[in-house]
Amino acid sequence: MTQVYYIGDEATAAGYRLAGAETRVPSVAEAPETFHRAVSDGATLILLSAEFAGTLDPEELTAALLGEQPLVAIVSDVYGRHPTPDIAREVRLALGIEP
Repeated sequence: MTQVYYIGDEATAAGYRLAGAETRVPSVAEAPETFHRAVSDGATLILLSAEFAGTLDPEELTAALLGEQPLVAIVSDVYGRHPTPDIAREVRLALGIEP
């Protein structure tokens, strides 16, 4: 059975909860532990708010994003306070396509 987790703010969590996701609304200090708990609970997809993604160790976050299980995605909140990274632009910059 697929287990989808959202870790972030309460307003955005309400929407994900309606869609059937398990939601967690930790404090900023509790976010890394909440993420680890979702992984150990066997989540198949973890949707992590951009705000809380910033609380994880950068190397751990990179490994999680590149890993195959669980799938991890960074999502913005309903307020747009913490936009998600523009991966396509970062790739274009790395390739020298965009100045």
